[in-house]
Amino acid sequence: MRAEDKTSVKNSVGRMAFVIVSVLFQVAWILLLILRLNKYSAVISVLSSVAALIVVLKIYGSNGNSAFKMPWIMLILAFPILGLSLYLLVGYSGVNAVIKKRYQELADEFPGSLVQDDAVLEDLEQKNPAVANQARYIWKYGRYPVCRNTDITYYPEAELGLAAQKEALAKAEHFIFMEYHAIEDSTAFDGIREILAAKAKEGVEVRVFYDDVGSVGFISPEFIRRMEADGIRCRVFNPLIPLLHVFMNNRDHRKITVIDGKVGFTGGYNLADEYFNLTHPYGQWKDTGVRLEGEAVRNLTVMFLELWNAIKHTDQDWGKYLKKITYESSENGFVQPYGDSPLDGEPVGENVYMNMVKSATKYAYFTTPYLIISDEFQRELGLAAKRGVDVRIVTPGIPDKKLVYKVTRSYYAGLVRDGVRIYEYTPGFLHAKQCVCDGETAVCGTINMDYRSLYLHFENGVFFTGCRAVQDMKKAFDDLFPVCREVTEQYRSGRSAAVRTWQCILRLFAPLM
Repeated sequence: MRAEDKTSVKNSVGRMAFVIVSVLFQVAWILLLILRLNKYSAVISVLSSVAALIVVLKIYGSNGNSAFKMPWIMLILAFPILGLSLYLLVGYSGVNAVIKKRYQELADEFPGSLVQDDAVLEDLEQKNPAVANQARYIWKYGRYPVCRNTDITYYPEAELGLAAQKEALAKAEHFIFMEYHAIEDSTAFDGIREILAAKAKEGVEVRVFYDDVGSVGFISPEFIRRMEADGIRCRVFNPLIPLLHVFMNNRDHRKITVIDGKVGFTGGYNLADEYFNLTHPYGQWKDTGVRLEGEAVRNLTVMFLELWNAIKHTDQDWGKYLKKITYESSENGFVQPYGDSPLDGEPVGENVYMNMVKSATKYAYFTTPYLIISDEFQRELGLAAKRGVDVRIVTPGIPDKKLVYKVTRSYYAGLVRDGVRIYEYTPGFLHAKQCVCDGETAVCGTINMDYRSLYLHFENGVFFTGCRAVQDMKKAFDDLFPVCREVTEQYRSGRSAAVRTWQCILRLFAPLM
Protein backbone atom coordinates (compact mmCIF):
# COMPACT_ATOMS: atom_id res chain seq x y z
CA MET A 1 0.00 0.00 0.00
CA ARG A 2 1.22 3.48 -0.80
CA ALA A 3 0.03 6.92 0.16
CA GLU A 4 -2.16 8.80 -2.25
CA ASP A 5 -0.10 11.17 -4.35
CA LYS A 6 -1.81 12.32 -7.52
CA THR A 7 1.23 14.33 -8.55
CA SER A 8 3.23 11.09 -8.87
CA VAL A 9 1.00 9.98 -11.75
CA LYS A 10 1.51 11.61 -15.13
CA ASN A 11 -1.82 13.06 -16.16
CA SER A 12 -3.58 15.65 -18.30
CA VAL A 13 -4.96 17.87 -15.55
CA GLY A 14 -3.24 20.85 -17.17
CA ARG A 15 -5.03 20.11 -20.44
CA MET A 16 -8.36 19.82 -18.63
CA ALA A 17 -7.75 23.13 -16.85
CA PHE A 18 -6.97 24.77 -20.19
CA VAL A 19 -10.19 23.37 -21.70
CA ILE A 20 -12.29 24.54 -18.74
CA VAL A 21 -10.80 28.03 -18.81
CA SER A 22 -11.28 28.21 -22.59
CA VAL A 23 -14.92 27.11 -22.40
CA LEU A 24 -15.67 29.49 -19.54
CA PHE A 25 -14.08 32.32 -21.48
CA GLN A 26 -16.28 31.53 -24.50
CA VAL A 27 -19.40 31.33 -22.33
CA ALA A 28 -18.53 34.65 -20.69
CA TRP A 29 -17.87 36.25 -24.08
CA ILE A 30 -21.21 35.05 -25.47
CA LEU A 31 -23.07 36.22 -22.35
CA LEU A 32 -21.40 39.61 -22.46
CA LEU A 33 -22.12 40.00 -26.16
CA ILE A 34 -25.79 39.11 -25.80
CA LEU A 35 -26.23 41.31 -22.73
CA ARG A 36 -24.71 44.28 -24.54
CA LEU A 37 -26.85 43.66 -27.60
CA ASN A 38 -29.92 43.40 -25.36
CA LYS A 39 -29.01 46.73 -23.85
CA TYR A 40 -28.84 48.48 -27.22
CA SER A 41 -31.57 46.63 -29.06
CA ALA A 42 -35.06 46.07 -27.80
CA VAL A 43 -35.65 43.58 -30.62
CA ILE A 44 -32.79 41.33 -29.51
CA SER A 45 -33.97 41.56 -25.92
CA VAL A 46 -37.44 40.43 -26.96
CA LEU A 47 -35.99 37.61 -29.08
CA SER A 48 -33.90 36.41 -26.12
CA SER A 49 -36.99 36.33 -23.92
CA VAL A 50 -38.98 34.50 -26.60
CA ALA A 51 -36.19 31.97 -27.04
CA ALA A 52 -36.10 31.39 -23.29
CA LEU A 53 -39.88 30.90 -23.22
CA ILE A 54 -39.76 28.45 -26.12
CA VAL A 55 -37.03 26.39 -24.45
CA VAL A 56 -38.94 26.41 -21.14
CA LEU A 57 -42.09 25.17 -22.89
CA LYS A 58 -40.04 22.48 -24.64
CA ILE A 59 -38.56 21.34 -21.32
CA TYR A 60 -41.98 21.38 -19.65
CA GLY A 61 -43.54 19.31 -22.45
CA SER A 62 -40.69 16.78 -22.62
CA ASN A 63 -40.90 13.24 -21.23
CA GLY A 64 -38.25 13.86 -18.59
CA ASN A 65 -38.78 13.73 -14.84
CA SER A 66 -40.23 16.84 -13.23
CA ALA A 67 -37.56 16.76 -10.50
CA PHE A 68 -34.96 17.47 -13.17
CA LYS A 69 -37.09 19.73 -15.40
CA MET A 70 -38.04 22.25 -12.72
CA PRO A 71 -34.49 23.46 -11.90
CA TRP A 72 -33.88 24.26 -15.55
CA ILE A 73 -37.22 26.00 -15.93
CA MET A 74 -36.59 28.15 -12.86
CA LEU A 75 -33.02 28.98 -13.87
CA ILE A 76 -33.96 29.94 -17.44
CA LEU A 77 -36.93 32.07 -16.36
CA ALA A 78 -34.89 33.86 -13.69
CA PHE A 79 -31.74 34.35 -15.81
CA PRO A 80 -32.70 33.77 -19.48
CA ILE A 81 -29.28 34.23 -21.11
CA LEU A 82 -27.27 32.41 -18.45
CA GLY A 83 -29.90 29.69 -18.09
CA LEU A 84 -30.11 29.04 -21.84
CA SER A 85 -26.34 28.87 -22.15
CA LEU A 86 -25.98 26.39 -19.30
CA TYR A 87 -28.87 24.27 -20.53
CA LEU A 88 -27.49 23.97 -24.04
CA LEU A 89 -24.03 23.23 -22.65
CA VAL A 90 -24.77 20.65 -19.93
CA GLY A 91 -28.51 20.07 -19.68
CA TYR A 92 -29.56 18.94 -23.13
CA SER A 93 -28.48 15.32 -23.49
CA GLY A 94 -28.60 13.53 -26.80
CA VAL A 95 -27.90 16.67 -28.82
CA ASN A 96 -25.15 15.28 -31.01
CA ALA A 97 -26.82 14.29 -34.28
CA VAL A 98 -23.64 12.73 -35.67
CA ILE A 99 -23.38 10.20 -32.82
CA LYS A 100 -27.11 9.45 -33.08
CA LYS A 101 -26.80 8.84 -36.80
CA ARG A 102 -23.81 6.54 -36.36
CA TYR A 103 -25.70 4.52 -33.75
CA GLN A 104 -28.66 4.13 -36.10
CA GLU A 105 -26.41 3.15 -38.99
CA LEU A 106 -24.74 0.50 -36.86
CA ALA A 107 -28.12 -0.83 -35.75
CA ASP A 108 -29.25 -1.03 -39.39
CA GLU A 109 -25.99 -2.59 -40.53
CA PHE A 110 -25.96 -5.36 -37.95
CA PRO A 111 -29.64 -6.03 -37.15
CA GLY A 112 -29.07 -9.68 -36.27
CA SER A 113 -26.11 -9.28 -33.95
CA LEU A 114 -28.37 -9.82 -30.92
CA VAL A 115 -31.46 -12.01 -31.05
CA GLN A 116 -33.82 -12.99 -28.26
CA ASP A 117 -34.44 -16.73 -27.96
CA ASP A 118 -38.20 -16.89 -27.37
CA ALA A 119 -37.87 -20.27 -25.65
CA VAL A 120 -35.69 -18.67 -22.96
CA LEU A 121 -38.27 -15.96 -22.29
CA GLU A 122 -41.08 -18.51 -22.21
CA ASP A 123 -39.19 -20.65 -19.71
CA LEU A 124 -38.59 -17.60 -17.51
CA GLU A 125 -42.27 -16.68 -17.84
CA GLN A 126 -43.26 -20.06 -16.44
CA LYS A 127 -40.87 -19.72 -13.52
CA ASN A 128 -41.64 -16.08 -12.61
CA PRO A 129 -43.88 -13.82 -14.74
CA ALA A 130 -42.76 -10.63 -12.99
CA VAL A 131 -39.08 -11.35 -13.65
CA ALA A 132 -39.91 -12.28 -17.25
CA ASN A 133 -41.60 -8.89 -17.66
CA GLN A 134 -38.38 -7.21 -16.55
CA ALA A 135 -36.34 -9.25 -19.04
CA ARG A 136 -38.86 -8.50 -21.77
CA TYR A 137 -38.59 -4.77 -21.06
CA ILE A 138 -34.78 -4.85 -21.30
CA TRP A 139 -34.97 -6.73 -24.59
CA LYS A 140 -37.65 -4.54 -26.16
CA TYR A 141 -36.29 -1.15 -25.10
CA GLY A 142 -32.60 -1.87 -24.54
CA ARG A 143 -32.15 -4.43 -27.36
CA TYR A 144 -30.22 -6.84 -25.14
CA PRO A 145 -31.61 -10.39 -24.83
CA VAL A 146 -31.80 -12.51 -21.70
CA CYS A 147 -29.59 -15.60 -21.99
CA ARG A 148 -29.03 -19.01 -20.49
CA ASN A 149 -25.92 -21.18 -20.70
CA THR A 150 -24.06 -18.52 -18.77
CA ASP A 151 -22.26 -18.78 -15.43
CA ILE A 152 -21.95 -15.63 -13.37
CA THR A 153 -19.56 -15.09 -10.46
CA TYR A 154 -20.07 -12.23 -8.04
CA TYR A 155 -17.07 -10.48 -6.44
CA PRO A 156 -17.84 -8.62 -3.19
CA GLU A 157 -14.48 -6.82 -3.42
CA ALA A 158 -12.87 -5.17 -6.43
CA GLU A 159 -9.52 -6.77 -5.60
CA LEU A 160 -11.04 -10.23 -6.19
CA GLY A 161 -12.49 -9.13 -9.50
CA LEU A 162 -9.15 -7.70 -10.65
CA ALA A 163 -7.28 -10.91 -9.79
CA ALA A 164 -9.80 -13.03 -11.72
CA GLN A 165 -9.69 -10.57 -14.61
CA LYS A 166 -5.90 -10.77 -14.95
CA GLU A 167 -6.06 -14.57 -14.85
CA ALA A 168 -8.65 -14.62 -17.63
CA LEU A 169 -6.74 -12.06 -19.73
CA ALA A 170 -3.66 -14.27 -19.64
CA LYS A 171 -5.69 -17.05 -21.30
CA ALA A 172 -6.94 -14.94 -24.24
CA GLU A 173 -6.50 -16.53 -27.66
CA HIS A 174 -8.24 -14.26 -30.19
CA PHE A 175 -9.23 -10.82 -28.91
CA ILE A 176 -9.46 -8.62 -25.82
CA PHE A 177 -11.80 -5.63 -25.57
CA MET A 178 -11.55 -3.27 -22.58
CA GLU A 179 -13.77 -0.20 -22.08
CA TYR A 180 -13.46 1.88 -18.90
CA HIS A 181 -14.51 5.28 -17.66
CA ALA A 182 -11.17 5.76 -15.91
CA ILE A 183 -7.76 4.17 -16.40
CA GLU A 184 -4.82 5.23 -14.26
CA ASP A 185 -1.33 4.81 -15.69
CA SER A 186 -0.04 3.37 -12.43
CA THR A 187 0.35 0.21 -10.33
CA ALA A 188 -3.02 -1.52 -10.83
CA PHE A 189 -3.04 -1.05 -14.58
CA ASP A 190 0.66 -1.85 -14.95
CA GLY A 191 -0.05 -5.52 -14.27
CA ILE A 192 -2.84 -5.52 -16.84
CA ARG A 193 -0.77 -3.68 -19.44
CA GLU A 194 2.01 -6.26 -19.17
CA ILE A 195 -0.50 -9.01 -19.94
CA LEU A 196 -2.04 -7.04 -22.81
CA ALA A 197 1.38 -6.34 -24.36
CA ALA A 198 2.36 -10.01 -24.09
CA LYS A 199 -0.92 -11.09 -25.67
CA ALA A 200 -0.53 -8.58 -28.49
CA LYS A 201 2.89 -10.08 -29.28
CA GLU A 202 1.24 -13.51 -29.47
CA GLY A 203 -1.11 -12.17 -32.15
CA VAL A 204 -4.16 -11.54 -29.96
CA GLU A 205 -6.12 -8.46 -31.06
CA VAL A 206 -6.19 -6.04 -28.11
CA ARG A 207 -8.32 -2.89 -27.88
CA VAL A 208 -8.55 -0.39 -25.02
CA PHE A 209 -11.21 2.31 -24.90
CA TYR A 210 -11.46 4.97 -22.17
CA ASP A 211 -13.37 8.15 -21.40
CA ASP A 212 -11.34 11.34 -21.61
CA VAL A 213 -12.92 13.12 -18.63
CA GLY A 214 -12.85 10.01 -16.45
CA SER A 215 -9.17 9.40 -17.15
CA VAL A 216 -7.87 12.94 -17.55
CA GLY A 217 -6.46 13.02 -14.02
CA PHE A 218 -4.68 9.70 -14.49
CA ILE A 219 -3.31 9.56 -18.04
CA SER A 220 -0.78 11.65 -19.95
CA PRO A 221 -0.76 12.16 -23.75
CA GLU A 222 2.06 9.60 -23.99
CA PHE A 223 -0.26 6.82 -22.81
CA ILE A 224 -1.78 6.10 -26.21
CA ARG A 225 1.59 6.19 -27.96
CA ARG A 226 3.02 3.64 -25.51
CA MET A 227 -0.03 1.41 -25.86
CA GLU A 228 0.14 1.53 -29.65
CA ALA A 229 3.88 0.76 -29.47
CA ASP A 230 2.96 -2.43 -27.59
CA GLY A 231 0.55 -3.42 -30.35
CA ILE A 232 -2.56 -2.34 -28.42
CA ARG A 233 -5.22 -0.37 -30.28
CA CYS A 234 -6.29 2.53 -28.09
CA ARG A 235 -9.20 4.92 -28.52
CA VAL A 236 -10.51 7.87 -26.46
CA PHE A 237 -14.22 8.52 -26.02
CA ASN A 238 -15.40 12.11 -26.52
CA PRO A 239 -12.08 13.97 -26.10
CA LEU A 240 -12.07 17.28 -24.27
CA ILE A 241 -11.66 20.19 -26.66
CA PRO A 242 -11.30 23.90 -25.83
CA LEU A 243 -14.54 24.78 -27.62
CA LEU A 244 -18.19 24.87 -26.61
CA HIS A 245 -19.38 21.36 -27.36
CA VAL A 246 -22.81 20.15 -26.29
CA PHE A 247 -21.91 16.45 -26.39
CA MET A 248 -19.04 16.74 -23.90
CA ASN A 249 -21.51 16.39 -21.02
CA ASN A 250 -22.32 12.82 -22.10
CA ARG A 251 -19.56 10.52 -20.85
CA ASP A 252 -18.75 6.83 -21.25
CA HIS A 253 -19.21 5.53 -17.70
CA ARG A 254 -19.10 1.84 -18.65
CA LYS A 255 -16.65 -0.75 -17.31
CA ILE A 256 -16.37 -3.73 -19.64
CA THR A 257 -13.80 -6.42 -20.38
CA VAL A 258 -14.48 -9.06 -23.05
CA ILE A 259 -12.13 -11.98 -23.74
CA ASP A 260 -12.63 -14.02 -26.93
CA GLY A 261 -16.39 -13.39 -26.71
CA LYS A 262 -16.51 -16.13 -24.06
CA VAL A 263 -15.61 -14.39 -20.80
CA GLY A 264 -16.67 -10.94 -19.65
CA PHE A 265 -16.22 -8.70 -16.62
CA THR A 266 -18.11 -5.64 -15.44
CA GLY A 267 -19.02 -3.87 -12.22
CA GLY A 268 -18.36 -0.63 -10.41
CA TYR A 269 -14.58 -0.51 -10.44
CA ASN A 270 -12.36 1.37 -12.86
CA LEU A 271 -8.72 0.48 -13.52
CA ALA A 272 -7.19 2.95 -11.07
CA ASP A 273 -5.25 2.32 -7.87
CA GLU A 274 -7.79 3.70 -5.40
CA TYR A 275 -10.42 1.18 -6.54
CA PHE A 276 -8.22 -1.66 -5.26
CA ASN A 277 -7.09 0.10 -2.06
CA LEU A 278 -3.56 0.61 -3.31
CA THR A 279 -4.17 4.22 -2.32
CA HIS A 280 -6.66 5.62 0.18
CA PRO A 281 -7.85 9.11 -0.83
CA TYR A 282 -11.24 8.54 0.87
CA GLY A 283 -10.63 5.82 3.43
CA GLN A 284 -11.35 2.19 2.58
CA TRP A 285 -12.73 1.86 -0.96
CA LYS A 286 -15.64 -0.55 -1.44
CA ASP A 287 -16.52 -1.84 -4.90
CA THR A 288 -17.97 -4.97 -6.51
CA GLY A 289 -18.09 -6.75 -9.86
CA VAL A 290 -19.17 -9.84 -11.78
CA ARG A 291 -17.59 -12.35 -14.16
CA LEU A 292 -19.65 -13.87 -16.98
CA GLU A 293 -18.81 -16.96 -19.01
CA GLY A 294 -21.06 -18.22 -21.77
CA GLU A 295 -23.70 -16.93 -24.17
CA ALA A 296 -24.52 -13.66 -22.36
CA VAL A 297 -21.01 -12.33 -23.00
CA ARG A 298 -22.21 -11.64 -26.55
CA ASN A 299 -24.23 -8.68 -25.21
CA LEU A 300 -21.06 -7.10 -23.79
CA THR A 301 -19.18 -7.70 -27.04
CA VAL A 302 -21.85 -5.89 -29.06
CA MET A 303 -21.97 -3.10 -26.47
CA PHE A 304 -18.25 -2.50 -26.88
CA LEU A 305 -18.27 -2.68 -30.68
CA GLU A 306 -21.19 -0.25 -30.98
CA LEU A 307 -19.55 2.54 -29.00
CA TRP A 308 -16.09 1.86 -30.47
CA ASN A 309 -17.49 2.23 -33.99
CA ALA A 310 -19.87 5.07 -33.13
CA ILE A 311 -16.82 7.20 -32.44
CA LYS A 312 -14.99 6.01 -35.57
CA HIS A 313 -16.46 3.33 -37.81
CA THR A 314 -13.60 0.96 -38.59
CA ASP A 315 -15.11 -2.53 -38.23
CA GLN A 316 -16.65 -3.89 -41.43
CA ASP A 317 -17.21 -7.43 -40.18
CA TRP A 318 -18.50 -8.04 -36.65
CA GLY A 319 -19.04 -11.71 -37.37
CA LYS A 320 -15.54 -12.79 -36.36
CA TYR A 321 -16.15 -11.36 -32.86
CA LEU A 322 -19.68 -12.78 -32.54
CA LYS A 323 -19.19 -16.42 -33.44
CA LYS A 324 -21.57 -18.81 -31.71
CA ILE A 325 -19.84 -20.41 -28.76
CA THR A 326 -20.44 -23.85 -27.32
CA TYR A 327 -20.82 -23.64 -23.57
CA GLU A 328 -22.67 -25.69 -20.97
CA SER A 329 -23.25 -23.70 -17.80
CA SER A 330 -23.03 -25.28 -14.38
CA GLU A 331 -26.23 -23.49 -13.36
CA ASN A 332 -29.58 -22.99 -15.04
CA GLY A 333 -30.04 -19.29 -14.33
CA PHE A 334 -30.88 -16.34 -16.55
CA VAL A 335 -28.33 -13.58 -17.25
CA GLN A 336 -29.00 -10.35 -19.14
CA PRO A 337 -26.20 -7.78 -19.62
CA TYR A 338 -27.65 -4.49 -20.87
CA GLY A 339 -26.55 -1.01 -21.80
CA ASP A 340 -28.12 2.41 -21.38
CA SER A 341 -27.57 5.32 -23.76
CA PRO A 342 -28.48 9.01 -23.35
CA LEU A 343 -29.23 9.20 -27.08
CA ASP A 344 -32.43 7.15 -27.23
CA GLY A 345 -34.56 8.94 -24.63
CA GLU A 346 -35.25 5.67 -22.78
CA PRO A 347 -33.85 5.61 -19.20
CA VAL A 348 -33.33 1.84 -19.14
CA GLY A 349 -31.04 1.96 -16.09
CA GLU A 350 -33.56 3.80 -13.94
CA ASN A 351 -36.51 1.73 -15.15
CA VAL A 352 -34.76 -1.56 -14.37
CA TYR A 353 -34.17 -0.37 -10.81
CA MET A 354 -37.77 0.85 -10.44
CA ASN A 355 -39.20 -2.38 -11.89
CA MET A 356 -37.23 -4.36 -9.31
CA VAL A 357 -38.55 -2.21 -6.46
CA LYS A 358 -42.10 -2.44 -7.80
CA SER A 359 -41.92 -6.25 -7.90
CA ALA A 360 -40.25 -6.71 -4.51
CA THR A 361 -42.29 -8.44 -1.79
CA LYS A 362 -39.75 -8.99 1.02
CA TYR A 363 -36.71 -6.74 0.61
CA ALA A 364 -34.84 -4.49 -1.83
CA TYR A 365 -31.26 -3.51 -0.98
CA PHE A 366 -29.21 -0.92 -2.89
CA THR A 367 -25.70 0.48 -2.73
CA THR A 368 -24.82 3.70 -4.56
CA PRO A 369 -22.07 6.31 -4.20
CA TYR A 370 -24.50 9.14 -5.02
CA LEU A 371 -28.23 9.51 -4.40
CA ILE A 372 -29.90 12.10 -6.64
CA ILE A 373 -33.12 10.51 -7.84
CA SER A 374 -36.33 11.52 -9.58
CA ASP A 375 -39.69 11.94 -7.87
CA GLU A 376 -40.89 8.76 -9.58
CA PHE A 377 -37.97 6.70 -8.30
CA GLN A 378 -38.35 8.11 -4.80
CA ARG A 379 -42.07 7.34 -4.87
CA GLU A 380 -41.45 3.71 -5.90
CA LEU A 381 -38.98 3.24 -3.04
CA GLY A 382 -41.42 4.81 -0.58
CA LEU A 383 -44.41 2.80 -1.79
CA ALA A 384 -42.45 -0.44 -1.48
CA ALA A 385 -41.50 0.42 2.11
CA LYS A 386 -45.10 1.38 2.92
CA ARG A 387 -46.40 -1.99 1.75
CA GLY A 388 -43.97 -3.77 4.06
CA VAL A 389 -40.91 -4.33 1.89
CA ASP A 390 -37.60 -3.87 3.72
CA VAL A 391 -36.03 -1.16 1.55
CA ARG A 392 -32.45 -0.18 2.40
CA ILE A 393 -29.98 2.12 0.69
CA VAL A 394 -26.27 2.23 1.55
CA THR A 395 -24.22 5.32 0.65
CA PRO A 396 -20.61 6.34 1.46
CA GLY A 397 -19.45 7.36 4.91
CA ILE A 398 -16.57 9.42 3.50
CA PRO A 399 -17.46 11.41 0.35
CA ASP A 400 -15.30 11.99 -2.69
CA LYS A 401 -17.33 15.07 -3.69
CA LYS A 402 -18.53 17.00 -0.65
CA LEU A 403 -21.14 19.14 -2.41
CA VAL A 404 -22.70 16.11 -4.13
CA TYR A 405 -22.65 14.34 -0.75
CA LYS A 406 -24.75 17.14 0.73
CA VAL A 407 -27.26 16.70 -2.08
CA THR A 408 -27.27 12.94 -1.47
CA ARG A 409 -28.12 13.49 2.18
CA SER A 410 -30.90 15.91 1.24
CA TYR A 411 -32.90 12.90 0.00
CA TYR A 412 -32.65 10.98 3.27
CA ALA A 413 -35.49 12.66 5.18
CA GLY A 414 -38.10 12.14 2.46
CA LEU A 415 -37.15 8.49 2.02
CA VAL A 416 -37.02 7.84 5.77
CA ARG A 417 -40.43 9.44 6.19
CA ASP A 418 -41.83 6.77 3.85
CA GLY A 419 -40.11 3.92 5.69
CA VAL A 420 -36.86 3.48 3.73
CA ARG A 421 -33.80 2.68 5.87
CA ILE A 422 -30.55 4.55 5.16
CA TYR A 423 -27.02 3.34 5.96
CA GLU A 424 -23.62 4.97 5.50
CA TYR A 425 -20.45 2.93 4.93
CA THR A 426 -18.27 4.14 7.80
CA PRO A 427 -14.85 2.76 6.70
CA GLY A 428 -14.71 5.03 3.68
CA PHE A 429 -16.08 5.48 0.17
CA LEU A 430 -18.63 3.02 -1.19
CA HIS A 431 -18.58 3.01 -4.99
CA ALA A 432 -20.54 -0.19 -5.75
CA LYS A 433 -23.70 0.09 -7.87
CA GLN A 434 -25.90 -2.90 -7.19
CA CYS A 435 -29.30 -4.11 -6.05
CA VAL A 436 -30.73 -7.40 -4.79
CA CYS A 437 -34.42 -8.18 -4.27
CA ASP A 438 -36.11 -11.05 -2.42
CA GLY A 439 -33.19 -13.42 -3.03
CA GLU A 440 -34.50 -13.83 -6.59
CA THR A 441 -33.12 -11.00 -8.75
CA ALA A 442 -30.05 -8.80 -8.71
CA VAL A 443 -28.25 -6.13 -10.73
CA CYS A 444 -24.55 -5.29 -10.71
CA GLY A 445 -23.01 -2.70 -12.98
CA THR A 446 -21.98 0.91 -13.46
CA ILE A 447 -25.29 2.73 -12.92
CA ASN A 448 -25.36 5.09 -9.94
CA MET A 449 -28.64 6.26 -8.47
CA ASP A 450 -28.00 9.79 -9.67
CA TYR A 451 -29.02 12.12 -12.47
CA ARG A 452 -25.84 11.77 -14.52
CA SER A 453 -25.85 7.96 -14.58
CA LEU A 454 -29.58 7.67 -15.13
CA TYR A 455 -29.91 10.31 -17.86
CA LEU A 456 -26.61 11.61 -19.25
CA HIS A 457 -24.00 8.84 -19.42
CA PHE A 458 -23.45 5.65 -21.41
CA GLU A 459 -23.84 2.91 -18.78
CA ASN A 460 -24.12 -0.85 -18.46
CA GLY A 461 -25.38 -3.40 -15.97
CA VAL A 462 -26.16 -7.11 -15.61
CA PHE A 463 -29.59 -8.33 -14.52
CA PHE A 464 -29.54 -11.93 -13.27
CA THR A 465 -31.84 -14.42 -11.59
CA GLY A 466 -31.96 -18.10 -10.65
CA CYS A 467 -28.23 -18.37 -9.96
CA ARG A 468 -25.93 -18.61 -6.96
CA ALA A 469 -24.59 -15.09 -7.54
CA VAL A 470 -27.90 -13.64 -6.30
CA GLN A 471 -27.41 -15.31 -2.93
CA ASP A 472 -23.76 -14.28 -2.90
CA MET A 473 -24.80 -10.65 -3.29
CA LYS A 474 -27.39 -11.02 -0.53
CA LYS A 475 -24.69 -12.40 1.77
CA ALA A 476 -22.42 -9.48 0.84
CA PHE A 477 -25.16 -7.08 1.93
CA ASP A 478 -25.60 -8.99 5.19
CA ASP A 479 -21.86 -8.59 5.80
CA LEU A 480 -21.96 -4.93 4.78
CA PHE A 481 -24.67 -3.65 7.12
CA PRO A 482 -22.72 -4.34 10.37
CA VAL A 483 -19.82 -2.12 9.22
CA CYS A 484 -22.19 0.72 8.36
CA ARG A 485 -23.99 3.18 10.59
CA GLU A 486 -27.74 3.34 10.19
CA VAL A 487 -28.80 7.01 10.05
CA THR A 488 -32.52 6.38 9.63
CA GLU A 489 -33.55 7.72 13.05
CA GLN A 490 -31.24 10.70 12.70
CA TYR A 491 -33.22 11.89 9.68
CA ARG A 492 -36.65 10.89 10.98
CA SER A 493 -36.90 13.84 13.36
CA GLY A 494 -36.83 16.41 10.56
CA ARG A 495 -34.50 19.27 9.70
CA SER A 496 -34.28 22.91 10.65
CA ALA A 497 -35.70 25.55 8.32
CA ALA A 498 -32.18 26.72 7.47
CA VAL A 499 -31.03 23.21 6.54
CA ARG A 500 -34.13 22.58 4.45
CA THR A 501 -33.65 25.86 2.59
CA TRP A 502 -29.99 25.13 1.86
CA GLN A 503 -30.80 21.61 0.68
CA CYS A 504 -33.57 22.89 -1.61
CA ILE A 505 -31.10 25.30 -3.19
CA LEU A 506 -28.57 22.51 -3.69
CA ARG A 507 -31.16 20.23 -5.25
CA LEU A 508 -32.07 22.94 -7.75
CA PHE A 509 -28.58 22.50 -9.15
CA ALA A 510 -28.58 18.69 -8.93
CA PRO A 511 -28.77 18.25 -12.73
CA LEU A 512 -25.49 20.16 -13.01
CA MET A 513 -23.63 17.83 -10.62
